[in-house]
Amino acid sequence: MDITVTPKKAEGVERLLQVTVPVADVKAAEERTARRYATQARIPGFRAGKAPAAMVRKQFAAQIRQETLEAVVREAYEAVIEREKLQPITQPHIHDLSFKDGEPLSFELHLEVRPEIKLERLAGFSVVRTVKPVTAADIDAQLEQMRDQRATWNPVEDKPLPGDQVTVELATTNDAREMGEQKEYRLELGSGQAIAGIEELIMEAKPGQTVERTVKWPDDFPNEAERGKSKLARATLKDVKRKAAPVLDDAFAREMGDFDTVDALRATVETDLKRHAEMDADAEWRAQLLEQVIQANPFDVPNAWVAQLVEGYAQMYQIPDAEKEKFAGEFRPLAERQVRRDLVVETIAAQEGFAATEADIDAKVDEMAKARGADTGKLYASLEKAGRLREIERQITEDRVFAWLREKNPAA
Repeated sequence: MDITVTPKKAEGVERLLQVTVPVADVKAAEERTARRYATQARIPGFRAGKAPAAMVRKQFAAQIRQETLEAVVREAYEAVIEREKLQPITQPHIHDLSFKDGEPLSFELHLEVRPEIKLERLAGFSVVRTVKPVTAADIDAQLEQMRDQRATWNPVEDKPLPGDQVTVELATTNDAREMGEQKEYRLELGSGQAIAGIEELIMEAKPGQTVERTVKWPDDFPNEAERGKSKLARATLKDVKRKAAPVLDDAFAREMGDFDTVDALRATVETDLKRHAEMDADAEWRAQLLEQVIQANPFDVPNAWVAQLVEGYAQMYQIPDAEKEKFAGEFRPLAERQVRRDLVVETIAAQEGFAATEADIDAKVDEMAKARGADTGKLYASLEKAGRLREIERQITEDRVFAWLREKNPAA
């Protein structure tokens, strides 16, 4: 196909091309389509494929024209991609299509292509790797969290305190100063589930008691119409439950695993916290180094990839449709950095041959299975079903890339 391609925009990753297909090529495509119809068409009074060509062309004129158009545009698009050596990353858009009898077919082709990334500087960066020290307070906090996870909720007959769980029936007056119907709620006091005035009212009652008084709604209440209003509120407290955490002793340590004493549990917690501190330091070092690499090697980022990532996070966080535009505006810079980061890692991996192979993934899964005492085949099948093999592949590749970068940029 002897097409003519005229670039109208070729900045960064965006391409806008004017494509023209000669009349001769359009006619040839139309002839091929018409011949195919002539061999397949079923017209009353004629056997399949035996109707006169002129009759077939007349009866199927619209279909022949539409299929010709689709075929020519498709072939022209493929020719453009091959000739211009483009790597499209999005579905192309066709604009200003002109398809008239006796004239060349023309259209504008709009698409985004994979960016050309030239990482000319990958060494000489200064990044400080800081490991946060693990203190006795950190260990105590982790042990308290473990106690809290094993805590039980026990009924009490006292007035509730912050942190207690309560079941309460609440009602407030409306604008006509009429008390509404009481509705039952289950709340954890002090967690922000109810406004401060309502919580204070609840804490005045014992289980089985009803209390009421005027409560002022806060000036920053989400519902603007209710801000600053004072209403009569009534609370009937049905029950109170208070959290009771187990004693931190040797018995608790044995419940948490293969630990004979609290000291043994404490030592393991300290080891785990130190390991996580090292991992956090590595993650921060990687982030700082990549930021410097990106600053030293600027390149354009495809809008389609950024938008796709934003949409993926919006779905993961279950952002309502009405809030998606605001979310996209706030999250876009983070998504763009993520795309840049992934492209840098991918480019280095390709240049240096660090990409993980199937054998690498198999070896990693086998290592994971041995550490868990699990069957390698079953674990592989489970990871494959959960879609996590790609995650393992990416992690192996990234670890190799950053090990290589660390050699070129020793951490201070």
